[in-house]
Amino acid sequence: MSNSYKYKRVVLKLSGEALAGERGFGIDSGIIAKIAGEVAQVAKGGVQTAVIIGGGNFLRGATTEGVSAIAGDAMGMLATVINSIAFAERVKACGVDARVLTATRIDRVGGEYYTPARAVELMESGAVAVIGGGTGSPFFTTDTAAALRCAELGGEIIMKATKVDGIYDSDPMKNPSAKKFDEITHAEALSRKLKVMDATAFSFCMEWGLPIIVFKLLEDGNLARCLEGQSVGTVVKFGD
Repeated sequence: MSNSYKYKRVVLKLSGEALAGERGFGIDSGIIAKIAGEVAQVAKGGVQTAVIIGGGNFLRGATTEGVSAIAGDAMGMLATVINSIAFAERVKACGVDARVLTATRIDRVGGEYYTPARAVELMESGAVAVIGGGTGSPFFTTDTAAALRCAELGGEIIMKATKVDGIYDSDPMKNPSAKKFDEITHAEALSRKLKVMDATAFSFCMEWGLPIIVFKLLEDGNLARCLEGQSVGTVVKFGD
């Protein structure tokens, strides 16, 4: 592993909406290529990387009209697999092996069925494990899937990529005077009701001692800078 990287094994959480870019739907080829290129770069540097991608660029299961919540979530989980297949192909185009693992059994088209042992085996071989299908169960978000996978895989940190450059005390898009946190504890973020992750995912991170980095996705080199421990984004960690 590159001596400049602080972390050896990480879970990167991407939103499906991020892949859509300005179009707001589907996959923007330029954006997915850019993100895949940055992931490939750190993988070449020795960082064992698992990637969890949402499906909101196609649909959000819980808000799909005309179907039950369970069926809607199943549709959403399939959307994450579509994104995972596309992302893995882009990573491979950058010269790094990438495999899709799914928590939903669609092996013939979606990739291998997910097990923690298989994901670790792939990461230790230098491949990027792109894990789709959410948790495999309804009622849980891909934020929760990322937290769960990080614990299962022995990840050191969850890297949550967003549209803003960290966590603020209010919405920086609406309040120019919003204060950015360089570091914050899980307890403080929870007490302030800051939207780091959904409540289930965040509670899981607190319980299992998983730190989180929230950083701006589409800024060149940000992923590598986060892994080097530079002051990029906001780190959520336990207090002393």
